Amino acid sequence: MRPRVAFFSFGSCEGCQLQVLSVEDVLPELLSVVEVVNFREAMDDRGDDYDIAFVEGSLVKPDDVAELQQIRARAKILVAIGACACLGGVNAMRNRRPVTELAREVYDGRQDGVFAALPDASPLSSVVQVNYEIRGCPIDRIEFLEAVRSLIAGTVPYVPPFAVCVECTLRGTPCLLERGIPCLGSVARAGCNAVCPAYGAPCEACRGFHEVPNFEALGEAFFRHGMTRTLAAEKLQLFNNYREVREAWEQAVPSSSAT
Repeated sequence: MRPRVAFFSFGSCEGCQLQVLSVEDVLPELLSVVEVVNFREAMDDRGDDYDIAFVEGSLVKPDDVAELQQIRARAKILVAIGACACLGGVNAMRNRRPVTELAREVYDGRQDGVFAALPDASPLSSVVQVNYEIRGCPIDRIEFLEAVRSLIAGTVPYVPPFAVCVECTLRGTPCLLERGIPCLGSVARAGCNAVCPAYGAPCEACRGFHEVPNFEALGEAFFRHGMTRTLAAEKLQLFNNYREVREAWEQAVPSSSAT
């Protein structure tokens, strides 16, 4: 029997699910080995009997927690897909300020239309056990297919433990830091084939950090190449603001540092 697969989303742009839909060239092959029973972006049918749940988005509302727990109870395997689900992502930038303060600012002091919000936007792993993660913003379609193949074969999807800088070196991409471009490749987890630096765009660490990130050395590298340590801290805030992640780099690269 083909494994039954379902897709869900919480606080996100749903760009990761759109990446899944972009595999139309191999979609017939994919559908021959799995049965999709729930995928709001692609089908009207809804099924609650599934083996593998792919979940996008961070938890932002109290109702999200209960829904995720139900998904976890039904799924044999739960896979977090994308930066929001794995790290808190862009949504977690709000964690640095009280929800009440943000509501006043966004809604200009009015309360109508303000929905209940969790104190922190958080990754799925803060509430339930996540079996595997497919990282990135958005995820890479090839990496998604490789993960599906691994899960069907009963093996563990591969997640590189090293830095994006390694992939830049393998591609022969010149170091962006040496050109004065604020790149986080030295602390960011690889697996994207360093596509952003290859096109001149700095790595933003949307895949989180590799296994032994040296944030202090990152700040020193920024300073050595004519940029402030504060800028390093500001760059780290884009995708990695969930409290347990943020504490790791704030101690080494404090945002209050002026040099």
